[in-house]
Amino acid sequence: MNVLFLCTGNSCRSILGEVTFNHLAPNGWQAMSAGSQPTGFIHPRSIALLEREGMKVDGLESKSWDALPATPDIVITVCASAAGETCPAYLGPVLRTHWGVDDPAHATGTDAEIDAAFMAAYQTLRARIEAMLALPLSTLDRAALKAELDRIGREVA
Repeated sequence: MNVLFLCTGNSCRSILGEVTFNHLAPNGWQAMSAGSQPTGFIHPRSIALLEREGMKVDGLESKSWDALPATPDIVITVCASAAGETCPAYLGPVLRTHWGVDDPAHATGTDAEIDAAFMAAYQTLRARIEAMLALPLSTLDRAALKAELDRIGREVA
């Protein structure tokens, strides 16, 4: 099962989702990330946070959804559309869900405040990924999985 974490820039949230999912996922599940307009770099604070959490960051790159290594089965958009940020719409016959997360790349303030914004995005994504992986994935049909993923995006923070 291939999961795509998708946002616009592919430098923060989608990277946090990809690496965290791959760190926690069972065998047979793989995450990747991409952006509709990739920045071409991964935010250094994303890398630093993931390393502090003991996760592998080797080989990460900011990439376009046109350069995916595999076809996704599930696409999770992570842009914060409620904040006026436009989510890219992935075109393809996949299960789609939205898990809006504020973009820490736009955080301002002291170093501690900016780091806190990155940690908040990470913690939200990790809680949602853990909730997803706790589902009885082998017994859910497509409609039930979609409903559960949508619920996680609305209710798990």
